[in-house]
Amino acid sequence: MISRPRMLLSVAGVAVALALVLTLVLILGDDGSPNPAPPAPEAGLDSLVTDFTSGLSADQPYRSPKADERRTAAAGFAAILDHRGTADFEKLGFSVRDGVDPATGRAYTIAVDKPGSERAWGMYVIDRTAPPSLVVEVPHPAFDLRTELFGVDLFRKVPGAVLLIAGAHRKADDSKADVAHEEDSVFHVVASGLAGRGLAQVQLHGFHDQNLPSTDIVLSSGATLAGDAARRAAERLTADGFQVCRAWEERCKGLEGTTNVQGKMAATDGTVFLHVEMSRTVRESPQRRADVVRALTEADLTKP
Repeated sequence: MISRPRMLLSVAGVAVALALVLTLVLILGDDGSPNPAPPAPEAGLDSLVTDFTSGLSADQPYRSPKADERRTAAAGFAAILDHRGTADFEKLGFSVRDGVDPATGRAYTIAVDKPGSERAWGMYVIDRTAPPSLVVEVPHPAFDLRTELFGVDLFRKVPGAVLLIAGAHRKADDSKADVAHEEDSVFHVVASGLAGRGLAQVQLHGFHDQNLPSTDIVLSSGATLAGDAARRAAERLTADGFQVCRAWEERCKGLEGTTNVQGKMAATDGTVFLHVEMSRTVRESPQRRADVVRALTEADLTKP
């Protein structure tokens, strides 16, 4: 007759053995091979953009693309936009991949130039959940501080948006990297192609508070005539409590963006271009950032 203590030990031994077997099955899988580790969670688009712009500086390497490289960029980006392949853009040193932004659950395609290269030609993100709609432009990351965060937030609010972020500090290479004033850039090539399809552009900038102390935001249409989209944006921003200088009605101390090359191109094409200058105080406030993005979204800049 088996004593009670010995029976308990036997049951316990069986339980331990079963636990070990179960552990091995979980580790190795049914076929005896190790189970793959779960994939790392995808970084949010804001993190990708922040990482990209954090390495920009006035003394970074930069060279303007040559004429044949600009032609390749134009054809390559159009091919990516139309789902026709990535080879041409990758020839220029870009890595191109598809992803999903965990903050919105929306699919996108992202093209990023190689970090540290003189071909510091930008980051381009296409929202794939709707046909291309609004072009969101950040020409001066790391100089007009926080504008890249406004760009990401606005991109996330507009299905079909295309986000353009310059790949170099505006002062790099004796300011030849200032893509808002240099037509010989991949940024301008991409913006031109999108405007050529009739897409509206909104370009985000920043100014020091002391340059225009009584103003939070300067709105202009650059070289184009102010249309309904610009006026709607001004109305929404004013309704949210911002002091807005409307460049089509008054002087705004040289912040009107009239020499902006994307604005000039939009004037030639007859498309919408909105130049948005924000004070440092506005750019430093997450709440004010949310207010600006909401107002621009409500203005529906995709409509003329």
